Amino acid sequence: MTHSTTEVAIVTGASSGIGAATAEALAADGTTVVLAARREDELAALAERIESAGGEARVVPTDVTDEEDVLTLVETVTEEFGRIDALVNGAGFGLYGSVEETPIEDARYQFEVNLFGLARLTQLVVPVMREQGDGTIVNISSMGGKVWTPMGAWYHATKHALEGWSDCLRYELAQFGIDVVVVEPGAISTEWGDIMVDGLLERSGDGPYAELAHEIAEASAENAEDGSDPAVVADAIRTAVRSRDPNRRYAVGRYAKPLIAARRFGGDRVYDRVVDYMV
Repeated sequence: MTHSTTEVAIVTGASSGIGAATAEALAADGTTVVLAARREDELAALAERIESAGGEARVVPTDVTDEEDVLTLVETVTEEFGRIDALVNGAGFGLYGSVEETPIEDARYQFEVNLFGLARLTQLVVPVMREQGDGTIVNISSMGGKVWTPMGAWYHATKHALEGWSDCLRYELAQFGIDVVVVEPGAISTEWGDIMVDGLLERSGDGPYAELAHEIAEASAENAEDGSDPAVVADAIRTAVRSRDPNRRYAVGRYAKPLIAARRFGGDRVYDRVVDYMV
């Protein structure tokens, strides 16, 4: 086993969007980044970009819902580097469709990716950080962990759950010098929206909820055009990882802060009217 003299960060969901931007931002600061996602070709291309810019990257293809994959990921990192300084839990997707029309097996898979896969990987990383006496765990939630949007019941359920789970974890791990941070992106220009809309229309585009589904699809397309660059989120994550005393939460990107504030201070009735206006 060789031990790294630089900090090491695992970034899941690193094949595109926020995950890829985060990996590049951390690598630019001198962190060795371990790139984890299912799409190996995209990870290899990202690693090449990072290394051509003078950074260090290691590709470990990983499906966070696969027990063998997450075990292999953590074993590979600890054997090769001897440490894990940061874990950025970025893998996730948005399942949209009416509650009535969404198969419960699809809903379960949404939880497997957005919560249980993340949780299992975190369980494996915590003992390493606990023995080190430090570390930072960044859970990428969403403004959708505090608010809601129509047709996204199962997605929002996972993000609301992740927020509460992270709060409990933060308190448990503080005694060991481990920070737990929640990042709540708003509208970000990534492929997330296209994937969400495709699933939404497949489930609810032709049935009794079709009119609302198409309205949501159109609104999503408009928001994507005005969305923030993933680098905005990556910068917040880099700040959290570099800080000795990071914020508990970072709400970043278009709409995040105003929509969270509208829900928090205006209550449900005010927020419902905001949703009516946006849709």
